[in-house]
Amino acid sequence: MGETREGGERSPLLGGTPLKGRGVACAAALAMEGLEKAAFFGITANLAPYLTSSALGWGGNQASCARLLFLGASDLLSPVGGWLADVYLGRYGAVAIGFSLYLLAASLLPVTAWPDGRLSVCGRPPVGPTTLNCSWPSGGPRRGTQYCAPTVYAGLLVMALGASSVRANLTPLGADQVRDRGGDATRRRRRFFNWFYWSTNAGAAFSLPVVAFVQQNVSFLAAYLIPVACLALALLVFLLATPTFVTKPPTGSQVSAMLKLALGNCGRLGLGATGTRKSRREPGDPLPTSGAQPGAPSLQEDLANFQVLARILPVMLTFIPYWMVYFQMQSTYYLQGLHLRIPGIFQHGQDRASILQGYAFPDAWLLLANAVVLLALVPLKDHLIDPLLARRGLLPSALEQMALGMFFGLASILAAGVLERERLQYVRRNQTVPQLVGRDGHPATTPPIWWQVPQYLLMATSELFTSVPGLEFAYAEAPKSMEGAVMGLFFFISGVGSLLGWGLLALLSLPPRGWMRCRGDYGSVAGCRMDNYFFLLAGIQAVTCLLVTWISRGYRSPSPKPGGPHLCTGPEEED
Repeated sequence: MGETREGGERSPLLGGTPLKGRGVACAAALAMEGLEKAAFFGITANLAPYLTSSALGWGGNQASCARLLFLGASDLLSPVGGWLADVYLGRYGAVAIGFSLYLLAASLLPVTAWPDGRLSVCGRPPVGPTTLNCSWPSGGPRRGTQYCAPTVYAGLLVMALGASSVRANLTPLGADQVRDRGGDATRRRRRFFNWFYWSTNAGAAFSLPVVAFVQQNVSFLAAYLIPVACLALALLVFLLATPTFVTKPPTGSQVSAMLKLALGNCGRLGLGATGTRKSRREPGDPLPTSGAQPGAPSLQEDLANFQVLARILPVMLTFIPYWMVYFQMQSTYYLQGLHLRIPGIFQHGQDRASILQGYAFPDAWLLLANAVVLLALVPLKDHLIDPLLARRGLLPSALEQMALGMFFGLASILAAGVLERERLQYVRRNQTVPQLVGRDGHPATTPPIWWQVPQYLLMATSELFTSVPGLEFAYAEAPKSMEGAVMGLFFFISGVGSLLGWGLLALLSLPPRGWMRCRGDYGSVAGCRMDNYFFLLAGIQAVTCLLVTWISRGYRSPSPKPGGPHLCTGPEEED
């Protein structure tokens, strides 16, 4: 066993210098993050086409709901995974169980894609006259019957639980490996989060084109074996790197203590005459208490942690409008790109008489723009921008970077609004051409899709300066005994922002005069006022930018956690 430190923290089993031992642990964490994201995007990219295929016969809206359920649950369940790590499992145990559940549930997808496996886990499909035609083989499921729905939904929920547990705990587990005593701990932590985010986008950049190609050209079975292989490899890396990890034991239910303090029950948990803490475990209390755990905080520390939580929560809530804007990249930006002309470099074949048959552009490529830009920007920031600013004493704090990033997000949504208004001018002048994207036809205006490059570049820059420092802020500012829960809350807020963005879009799609109520053919946005929707989001984001700027100027961090300098105060000066 490794050396046990104060608070139950255990040093790496292999010992050695922090640089060598923890370098391996950090590399393992980055590799696991890249592999997990490759699996996640590989699953989500294929899910709707797979569910609507002849194998399962779901309707389009049913498949979309299943995909949204998985995406939303993966974020909204993150606080559960963080809380379980803080109370019962520890980060190492939560990551191990999360990867195991993730891998087990993901394995159901290739099983259901294999005919014999599908029969064994789903039973025989409901059949009827609608299956006996050229589109549906005899004995296949009827369209819209949601064949295999219990198995699919159960697998998606277990996958979401596993993914959320990994998401909430892998980030702080990796950051723990660089939290050493010494003057450069803040810089090491910042560099870790930069490269952690790079690994996230490397996984997406690998998975989206590869899995989409295999799905379209080989089979769904082969396509879903790739995410399963990625998860199996990630779990193997995790197990092999176990001797190098610095691990921390669970410290008890700080969440329940915070709730009690928030409800005004501090007097019931008061200090005794000698200043010692009263027992938290009261008769009938269903929750475990931190008093039963080694290294659990005292009541005074609970009060201090509550004050810290009250300070950082408003900062984290400002991410909700930002995520509403950010997720437009995966929805309305994507929809806008489908209605811009794809240049001839993507044409195939010699028949130019029919423009509709002259284009073959995998729709997943449009989603790669952000990931590719981040793959280039993260090393540039880590090796050039941050060191240059640090040498001149101009390196901004995490909050200041977040404010800057939100302004970039504002610029992105404004650029999208300006482009959309210009695109509508072409629509009114009837300057459109039909084109094929994937397997669907869309009426496109004559401006090329490259006109979207500025908004994608601005959004990627925004993500670099907002999401990466946001992860670092959540980790560094969280009370030590609540790091898992707070990291889970960060991802939970991401899910809330996504759902609110969807809700606003749905509200603006209501008849009779909703901006996003598109008249005309299905899939066309020619009759929409998506430009007004973009400008509305820009107004919301502008208010958020001003709010975050105001908060960043007045925010003062609490005392640094043991084990190194604090995020916002910077490195400690050495004597």
